Amino acid sequence: MHRGADRLPDKGRFLSSLSLLAAMLLWGSSFVAMKYAFGYFSPLVVIFGRMIVATCCFLPFLPAFAKLHLTRAHILPLVLMGFCEPCLYFLFEAAALTKTTASQAAMITTLLPLLVALASGVFLGERITRRTIAGFLLAAAGALWLSLAGAVSEHAPEPLLGNLLEFFAMVSATGYIILMKQLSRSLPPLFLTGMQAFIGSLFFGPLLFLPAVQLPTQFPLVAVFAVLYLGVFVTVGAYGFYNFGISRVPANQAAAFINLIPAFTLLMGFVLLGERLSFWQLIACGVVFGGVFLSQDSSAVSANDMHKNSIVSTSSS
Repeated sequence: MHRGADRLPDKGRFLSSLSLLAAMLLWGSSFVAMKYAFGYFSPLVVIFGRMIVATCCFLPFLPAFAKLHLTRAHILPLVLMGFCEPCLYFLFEAAALTKTTASQAAMITTLLPLLVALASGVFLGERITRRTIAGFLLAAAGALWLSLAGAVSEHAPEPLLGNLLEFFAMVSATGYIILMKQLSRSLPPLFLTGMQAFIGSLFFGPLLFLPAVQLPTQFPLVAVFAVLYLGVFVTVGAYGFYNFGISRVPANQAAAFINLIPAFTLLMGFVLLGERLSFWQLIACGVVFGGVFLSQDSSAVSANDMHKNSIVSTSSS
């Protein structure tokens, strides 16, 4: 019995890591899909479209969601979580992608694990080890190397402003991750993902009536497919995988996986857009993956997670 109990955490860590890896792969593709969709539709139209598509995906789960035991203590964190992401996050990121390239915007995401590490230490009581910090720094350095090794694109009219807006998106994402980690202790990840889509639909819907927003008059099939992909595979799939993973590992370790997004974005540019990676960019991708692997220190758990593990081991024995 003790031998089986010892295997369970390893299996759970593998599944959570696999889920986080899948989320990063899908998020890496989202930069390319959004940049392409923005060429046909207004950014707010694209964001609202993906939110509505994602909300429709969760309609079959409404009977199960109705049986959940929600309390007043859940309401404010749920609203704040949705306001941080997708609302503020997508506003900043959409504006960023009109000013800078997808690759540079993806590179800025490497700052998120450092922000989450600080916030999780303050709000969640998670202990940050030297190994985790070293992994963060190595992965961030690799992601920065990816950006510096790439050629400057003409599709970045104001890269400094765009990268600053992407940084604000990372600040919003930090608030989302902290709130998500807290809520996942009492609510299932699938429900939390559905609430994000629903709150996003309510938030972005009225913004379509702003005078500056140009509603589409034509709907090219490829652009519509890009919005559908963002709604189903990214908004539902990526957030579902990430919410599952973050509910089972410390928030700072889950955030470390975000350093993989720039590598995935460049790799997909190579596969889907015919872009070529230089030798040094390939080496930099390896550095990013190595940093994420190094940051996964199983001894860095929060006080609440340690308490859960003690209860599980006690009941098992």
